[in-house]
Amino acid sequence: MGGVEGVKRLKCGYDNNFNQRSETMQDSDQPEQEEISRSQRKRDVEALQEIGERLVTLNASQLGQLGLPDNLREAVKEAKRLTANGAIRRQKQYIGKLMRNVDPEQIQAKFAEWDGKSREQAAKFHQLERWRDRLLADDKVISELVLAHPRADVQRLRTLIRNAHKEEAAARPPKSSRELFKELRLLMLAEAAPVQDADSEDQDYSHQED
Repeated sequence: MGGVEGVKRLKCGYDNNFNQRSETMQDSDQPEQEEISRSQRKRDVEALQEIGERLVTLNASQLGQLGLPDNLREAVKEAKRLTANGAIRRQKQYIGKLMRNVDPEQIQAKFAEWDGKSREQAAKFHQLERWRDRLLADDKVISELVLAHPRADVQRLRTLIRNAHKEEAAARPPKSSRELFKELRLLMLAEAAPVQDADSEDQDYSHQED
């Protein structure tokens, strides 16, 4: 019996020591968990602040697509009206606070959609630039362009290329080079873009090309 009781006491003592060590370990982990929690909250606040700052850069049409609460939308409009740096900074901080009461996922999804379209527009713009530069560097490239885009107006393109060379030789403004870019842009839009999107894409390219 004594041996059995001794084993029980030993096991009981072991269990107590194990529980005490577990509690001590949990207590030691708590400050670390609190630090992680504080760091995460700080990152979340900073992310909302960044979203709020981007809202201030949007135009009225873009803001209207986000379905923002009235107080947040008015705060963004007010930030746009301000001119003093200090006032703008304080208004952006206020917008960041208002963002804490808004689900940011819908806004971020719309940002991602716009960013994707912007990247696509940039890729198309650079493609047009490459075609223009190649056409100006080598007359034979026009045959390659016609194979890729059968609807191309060859006579119009040749005229613009010839005039662009004359303007360059005379050190005149590159009017024909710009016209060549626009002609290529219209060709690409006519072949690939839906009719309803042509005007908006045409405006986007115009801003980049100019």
